[in-house]
Amino acid sequence: MQLHIKDTFNKELPADPIVENTRRQVKNACYSFVTPKHTKKPELLHVSPEMLMELGLTQKDAESNTFLNVFTGNSVLPNTKPYAMCYGGHQFGNWAGQLGDGRAINLAEVEHNNKLWAIQLKGAGETPYSRTADGLAVLRSSIREYLCSEAMHHLGVPTTRALSLALSGDQVLRDMLYNGNAALEKGAIVCRVAPSFLRFGNYQILAAQEDTTTLKTLVDYTIKHHFSHLGAPSKNTYLQFFESVLNSTLKMIIHWQRVGFVHGVMNTDNLSILGLTIDYGPYGWLEGYDNDWTPNTTDSQFKRYRFGAQLDIGHWNLFQLANALYPLIEEADGLESILNSYPQKAKAQYIAMMRTKLGLYTEDDKDEELIINLEKNLQLTETDMTIFFRNLSHFSTKHSQDGLKVIKDAFYILSDVNDTVKTEWNTWFNNYAIRLNKETISAKERQLKMNQTNPKYVLRNYMAQLAIDDANKGEYKLIDDLFNLLKKPYDEQPENQKWFVKRPDWARYKVGCSMLSCSS
Repeated sequence: MQLHIKDTFNKELPADPIVENTRRQVKNACYSFVTPKHTKKPELLHVSPEMLMELGLTQKDAESNTFLNVFTGNSVLPNTKPYAMCYGGHQFGNWAGQLGDGRAINLAEVEHNNKLWAIQLKGAGETPYSRTADGLAVLRSSIREYLCSEAMHHLGVPTTRALSLALSGDQVLRDMLYNGNAALEKGAIVCRVAPSFLRFGNYQILAAQEDTTTLKTLVDYTIKHHFSHLGAPSKNTYLQFFESVLNSTLKMIIHWQRVGFVHGVMNTDNLSILGLTIDYGPYGWLEGYDNDWTPNTTDSQFKRYRFGAQLDIGHWNLFQLANALYPLIEEADGLESILNSYPQKAKAQYIAMMRTKLGLYTEDDKDEELIINLEKNLQLTETDMTIFFRNLSHFSTKHSQDGLKVIKDAFYILSDVNDTVKTEWNTWFNNYAIRLNKETISAKERQLKMNQTNPKYVLRNYMAQLAIDDANKGEYKLIDDLFNLLKKPYDEQPENQKWFVKRPDWARYKVGCSMLSCSS
């Protein structure tokens, strides 16, 4: 197995001088060296062929013992020094101090086809940042991360990727819902891959420690390797860097809203500096369209990270990043000006995104009102977001009175669609038909374009849970079935029509389908 190692992070940035793997506060450093934990009986469950190619590996490589051992942490690649990153963060709006890679270990950086990939194991053992935890991960959360990160990529959502999913052979003790009912679960390890795993929190911790020297070193490194088009470091470059991060973060969240994805734990340590979806913990997909829905049990009371708040939370988190970068710029005006541009950009990009979901390719003064009224209607009764928008492409302006027939499969409880609800929908469809008639595109072209914006298949929570249930019984075929289904989320795939359905009743309140925690 040949990989072109080109480490930069652990060669160009300051390391924690202490090498013992003990819990501690780390100062004047960006990472700590750490060796992955040896596991009892590693077993590879799935490998992404696409990511093999991205790293310059083959299927034959994936079948080797070397691959199994490296990507489960049982052996270290030659001439590499694995490490855990140091970062802090705001968790649920409160500064939490040092956090860091508590259950993630970076193996190396690999270059292939002029792309640099950081390779990281999640669940490979404790690090200096594990606090009171064991640094391990369980099978259920690992399946969810492995399937979702690849599914998100094929949906067109910026994301970290996944190379492999493996059992560790160890048992891991977890209290799934933090209610005192801890139980042993199968341990697992995901190998995830990204150009970088840097987060807002990597910069925040250095600013909080008033370590401006290391902060400047890290920002300059980030610009050199990931924003080189901005030029040599300067105060103006730092402002441009911040604006680039703002733009990519906003773009990512707009994509989340487009496909109905709820991250569930948008702490500042879970936001990528590259605008990638990172850390698939208690995420979820909207079933019924609901701006107030969050999949995170920890957030069930205040719903800080609910679907309808994600754009606002992005802004709040960017404000915290601006505070972290301020010591390098020492002037607030430029940062404030960039931050103040966010609400207008967010509104414009959201409306533009919703136009594409509705098959509108020109602009009209009444589009915002049409979108607002649609969102109100979607919440009159439980209405499946994915099915609604996918079926909407069948709507004909010649039969605007048949709009309810087009979308009826999206309603969870048909008896709730009373006369008042019907009247609201008929009014909306009439206005929608008038608006569509202003478009020059043909109905067939509109349907094709809408179907490239509105996915037919997403990783619904119950689908992932079915794969988890099977895997807990030693059956792994459904993981592969879903992996392949989700590689073509916009295609009709008639052979997979069984997955284009509303959430089944049994999944409404089932743990893992409607209720998730940060437990991993």
